[in-house]
Amino acid sequence: MRAPAKSGGVTINAVAGTRVVFLGLDLTASKREGCLGFAIQRHDSVTGETMWLRGKKTFAATDPGAGPGGNVPTCYHPVQGFWWADYDVAPGRAYTYTVVPRYGTPATLTSGASASTTVTTEVEDDTHSIFFNRGAVASQEYAHDFDNRPPKKLSGDLQQAAYRYLSHGLHEALLAFIARAKDGDWSLHGAVYEFNWPDVLHALGAARGRGAEVKIVYDAIPGKRAPVSFTGPAIEEAGIADLCIPRSTGKIMHNKFFVLSRKGKPVAVWTGSTNISENGIFGHLNVGHSVEDATIAHAYMDDWTDLSGNPSTKATKDWVMANDDPDKPWTAPVTTVFSPHRGDAVLGRYATIAGSAKQALCMTLAFGMNDLFKEVYGRRDGTLRMALMEDYGSGRSKKVDTGKIKALQRASNVVISIGNHVPINGFDEWVAESSGLTANVQWVHTKFMLVDPLSKTPTVITGSANFSPDSVDTNDENMLVIQGNQRVADIYFTEYMRLFAHYGFREAVAIAIAKHEPWHPGHLKETWQEWGPPFFDQNDDRNTRRRYFATGKVH
Repeated sequence: MRAPAKSGGVTINAVAGTRVVFLGLDLTASKREGCLGFAIQRHDSVTGETMWLRGKKTFAATDPGAGPGGNVPTCYHPVQGFWWADYDVAPGRAYTYTVVPRYGTPATLTSGASASTTVTTEVEDDTHSIFFNRGAVASQEYAHDFDNRPPKKLSGDLQQAAYRYLSHGLHEALLAFIARAKDGDWSLHGAVYEFNWPDVLHALGAARGRGAEVKIVYDAIPGKRAPVSFTGPAIEEAGIADLCIPRSTGKIMHNKFFVLSRKGKPVAVWTGSTNISENGIFGHLNVGHSVEDATIAHAYMDDWTDLSGNPSTKATKDWVMANDDPDKPWTAPVTTVFSPHRGDAVLGRYATIAGSAKQALCMTLAFGMNDLFKEVYGRRDGTLRMALMEDYGSGRSKKVDTGKIKALQRASNVVISIGNHVPINGFDEWVAESSGLTANVQWVHTKFMLVDPLSKTPTVITGSANFSPDSVDTNDENMLVIQGNQRVADIYFTEYMRLFAHYGFREAVAIAIAKHEPWHPGHLKETWQEWGPPFFDQNDDRNTRRRYFATGKVH
């Protein structure tokens, strides 16, 4: 949901997902001089609570000394930026936000004219039900609440609390999806890559125990990175070997989907980027996306049927090309795209869609940025382009790719954030962090693209496939192309901004450490001239972001 408002020279553009409300702000020229930032107040329509949102940065002169991990109310230490997000919201609830410019001095702050808006967060259960995990195990909150220890090194209630924190609802939603197979009228058919998290495997066994039909195709393709060494023992431990079908041909069976059927008719599908593993569900950034649509579910069931026969790569390509013509226009509200195709025409189509963004493009990239997308991000046309990446690149080309990505980062319309964590103690109110969970990917594992997400006709592309040649020409993959659905775009956009802010800061810390520079984020500035002008500088990416977040447009 979007709820823009203007009053007293203040602009608010509130965008609500399910568990995040993002606020884009602006201030007219006559109100800027002397402004020391924004105080933000929230009223909860259910609890009746009204509170000032809190941040970490303080004025030096009035620093209360909150200590590591502490935070302070924005009425005394205002937000010196033109966007902010509230991560402590519940789905399906109305919140009123009041934004108040603050003037004067740190010790004697005064308020200017304010603006208010009321926005309702999206419900989680709908035609499209979307669940992001925390994606930020390297966080100050986790470090403090769980002593920076991996969940498996905790015990009892504390361990369960750690998993709930990291899951952020994703784990619970997946188990609830499986639990819908409640008797013999129902069936579940899954195609999975990593498949070893006991809770999910036992839940599938329990569904079988209720009389439901359960069949799982899993990646058992030999090779250095094959997950089968973990999958086999987990399947045996859960007692579901008779439900599982090994896929032993091809290169990578990279799907992560489950089709739910009733009386033999597909009714819903769970898909997304989440592997059925500890790190997939609780560690690096992932999304689970279920669709209550018989047509979409039927398409996935057809793909499952093909995979269950353990076809060769050639045979799979024959099936995909016969059922998923890459030249057919993607005009439906939701289009399914399966892989492997012959050649990389689909990748070219993704790049064309990315390049069609008129106002903004947002992507997540787990294994570097393909040259087709580097060309799009290299355009100097004023369109805001953001990328959240696991790393600058991977493999033999990483050094070259790092240079190219850093060159892209210098543009005023491009903002690229790289996953990282705070590795040191001792600056301001921050403490060292550790991911706690490690795997081939530590931070960013999602694979989605948002084209003009704040427009009336956004496009969301999401699923299991990295935007790479292998993901369209070699691997077993699936993607959804969702067009014109503002609710879906708002959920993805708000979660994207949550993680972008999280890792953007940590990247700055990492860069400073790599240069052997002392890192100190500093206190809030005491004059407008010290913090405000870059947000209105045509050569600064902060200006591009301010305009887009406040209005949904840069042109």
